[in-house]
Amino acid sequence: MEPRNPGRRRAALALLTTPLIGVVGGFSVLLARADFRRVVLPGFSGGLPGNHLPKEWLHQTLPSVERPNRFDLLADDGITVLRVISDHSASSLAIAQRIDPTATPLLRWRWWVSNAVAGSDLRRKAGDDYAARVYVLFDLPAERLSVSDRMRIAAARLLYGAELPAAALCYVWGTAQAAGESGWNAYSDRLRMIVVDSGNAHAGQWQAVVRDVAADFRAAFGDPVPTISGVALAADTDNTGGRVEARFSDLWFEARP
Repeated sequence: MEPRNPGRRRAALALLTTPLIGVVGGFSVLLARADFRRVVLPGFSGGLPGNHLPKEWLHQTLPSVERPNRFDLLADDGITVLRVISDHSASSLAIAQRIDPTATPLLRWRWWVSNAVAGSDLRRKAGDDYAARVYVLFDLPAERLSVSDRMRIAAARLLYGAELPAAALCYVWGTAQAAGESGWNAYSDRLRMIVVDSGNAHAGQWQAVVRDVAADFRAAFGDPVPTISGVALAADTDNTGGRVEARFSDLWFEARP
């Protein structure tokens, strides 16, 4: 079965070619609270519950998807977190930020989902929906791209007037694949999908995650690991036609012990 919106994410990175254009082109690269061993992304925990999201995070919609997700802040056990409601919909909350993954390669966050998305399957375009996603975007040098990838990205940059990331990792809460499995996105071999949690066994429970993004990048794309250019958070149900609520804590990068 093909997606309900067959034109979306055509042969390009799901959140790289269109949604993140606004992030990279719309405002200056941010400076994080950082020391030599930690880079903290602008957080949700310092905000008040409601619709006022941190100004550094930008809601990115997909032109070919009719319904965007709803993002707001929610009080959860005394801590303010980001909530995403995805109901036959898809969009992301993204931030443009340059981070050196050789210095701070470990990405930490916590996430919570109400349920796994039925039909989620990274092997199929129709299954390109997930209860939760965390994208890490990389500023990959042009000389490391194939000729066809260079032409596609150059055309997009000429059209939109923005520097687009050319490679990304996407950590997901999946269904068809078990935690630990990975594979290329069904739409693009520039987006590596990594299943961190899967199914309903931990649904309704906060799960702590730590990923070595430098090691994950090397496993997917090879050395050397380029600068990180941004992060995006999402859930999506537009292909499978389901509904899910996802929650995210603050995120930060840190050095290895």
